[in-house]
Amino acid sequence: MSVTKEQVLAALSHVIDPDLKKDLVSLDMIGNIEIEGKNIRFTLILTTPACPLKESIKRACIEAVKKHVASDAVVEVNITSKVTSNRPKNEVLLPQVKNIIAVASGKGGVGKSTVAANLAVALGMTGAKVGLLDADIYGPSLPLMFGLTDAETEIEEKKGKTIIKPMTKFGIKLLSIGFFVDSSKALVWRGPMASSALKQLFSDTDWGELDYLVVDLPPGTGDIHLTLVQSVPVTGVAIVSTPQKVALADARKAVSMFQNESINVPVLGLIENMAWFTPAELPENKYFIFGKDGCKNLADELHLPLLGQIPLVQSVCESGDQGIPAVLDENSPIAHAFMLMAENIAQQVALRNANHEPTKIVEISNK
Repeated sequence: MSVTKEQVLAALSHVIDPDLKKDLVSLDMIGNIEIEGKNIRFTLILTTPACPLKESIKRACIEAVKKHVASDAVVEVNITSKVTSNRPKNEVLLPQVKNIIAVASGKGGVGKSTVAANLAVALGMTGAKVGLLDADIYGPSLPLMFGLTDAETEIEEKKGKTIIKPMTKFGIKLLSIGFFVDSSKALVWRGPMASSALKQLFSDTDWGELDYLVVDLPPGTGDIHLTLVQSVPVTGVAIVSTPQKVALADARKAVSMFQNESINVPVLGLIENMAWFTPAELPENKYFIFGKDGCKNLADELHLPLLGQIPLVQSVCESGDQGIPAVLDENSPIAHAFMLMAENIAQQVALRNANHEPTKIVEISNK
């Protein structure tokens, strides 16, 4: 008896996506079914190339076919992805960007920019199309962290309008106000000037097609944050903090800002940076010099996911100073921590897109 595509689809309808809680067939995650005798091939279409559950879903597909179709079937599963988005179709700004992920912190000095840089590179390493915008107008650090302090941004004229072309390094598109100002001098701008500059980085830049645009926000809860949510629909925000109480108090304020009724931007979760110190000569040792599980406990209290715990190791500082994000050293423990964080964030973005209303630009009344 020959195997049919209908039998294969019926078998795969027993496989439930562990995040979306629906079967793969109804989610349209199965394609390109080919059958030659007992040799069965098909494509598993994930919602992100950074899916942390890809191997377990693949195994479940193979087991389902063997159980419901033929126990002696030879099953080959090809994995691809199509990053989801629920942004409105008629967006004027960044219409080709599927998801905008803001990285924020309530307090400075917690390593937010390091996290944002490594998040963007990690997502790019999975095969996603990624951009990184340094929106920390007063303290841009992206040029140094990517070894681009002397780089000059390319500008071209299109239909009478000046268009900025992002730089590309390590496979991702990069843009920072630091590319346009003297890095040795303080940027003395009032709030409206900084907000106007941020809007230009969105409206006058040719970002092209992106699965994710990571936006590195300045610390705190100020003008730049409001300008961001009023200019573009933010898919979600990840909050970075260290485990110490003073940082957690400010992280709580950052969460409160984005969850405020008038803003209502989804908080994807918390990232605990400098979670513990691990000396290079004792890689198995953990010293909780800023406290233990502070972000984990806050995430539990606020009913938010803990997206990652990043250890404090000397190589992170060194790699940032050398312009090479630490996640690129794929054999290091710190790279594993950043990759796991990126997978968790991509997972939360997919869940957010599946379960919530389309993202909208925030309208805040001046009354």
